[in-house]
Amino acid sequence: MKYGIQMFPTDYAIPVTELGRAAEELGFESVFFPEHTHIPTSRRTPWPGGGELPKEYSHTLDPFVVCAAVAAVTKTLKVGTGVCLVMQRDPIITAKEVASVDHFSGGRFLFGIGGGWNEDEMENHGTDPKLRWKILRERILAMKEIWTKEEAEFHGKFVNFDPIWQWPKPVQKPHPPILVGGAGPHTLDRVLEYGDGWMPIGGRTGQVLAGMIRELQERAKAAGRGPIPVSVFGVPPSKEVIEQYAEMGVDRVIFGVRPEGADQVLPALKRYAEVAGL
Repeated sequence: MKYGIQMFPTDYAIPVTELGRAAEELGFESVFFPEHTHIPTSRRTPWPGGGELPKEYSHTLDPFVVCAAVAAVTKTLKVGTGVCLVMQRDPIITAKEVASVDHFSGGRFLFGIGGGWNEDEMENHGTDPKLRWKILRERILAMKEIWTKEEAEFHGKFVNFDPIWQWPKPVQKPHPPILVGGAGPHTLDRVLEYGDGWMPIGGRTGQVLAGMIRELQERAKAAGRGPIPVSVFGVPPSKEVIEQYAEMGVDRVIFGVRPEGADQVLPALKRYAEVAGL
């Protein structure tokens, strides 16, 4: 079992460099950072967590800048997006950022992606929320072309460009692992088509997670693929829960840390490390 940490990187929380160093020293395998470019003041879209939207959503730093900063002060810790809102991003620029962080970190980047929930945020980027998964799909497929081809081109409905040159290519071949977030009716289809792993939120998948993992691995085997890694967010710091996830076939559990100061975050990391037996 691998153990990771996830925290909203904000302008008021523990510096991500300090978080990264502490996580590596304690034996964690990875750290993940969410993305929100902004929060529209309309607040039209309800927060899936219920209630008022927490402050960190509108104070989130750019995840690629943060991943590079953490990579610079660590040696073995993997850094990842958890999740990157690809449907709000230009694919050529995002391909460059992914490859740059993977190059800079020596091949330690994990590319977590998701379809998001904030519809008015998407609309500010010119994305129709109803089309977000179709747009995300084409952008991922286009980025794969850029990462793996010396002269890449892509011609789809939402992404269209003639042959281009772009370096650096990622250190990891053919590219950093793409971990597909979500737990909807079509999530496993997406994982199997363009993902290298599945990354659901534990609290939102709870009772159905074991069945979905079985289905995913059965379908992967039928398609001639090996077992697909499963990483679960939002895991409570409980040995019993960790054992349950291990029995389900989960490969990585990711503990959430509130974006607070070092005086609160560092003790939390130590508690999680003890529960994980690190």
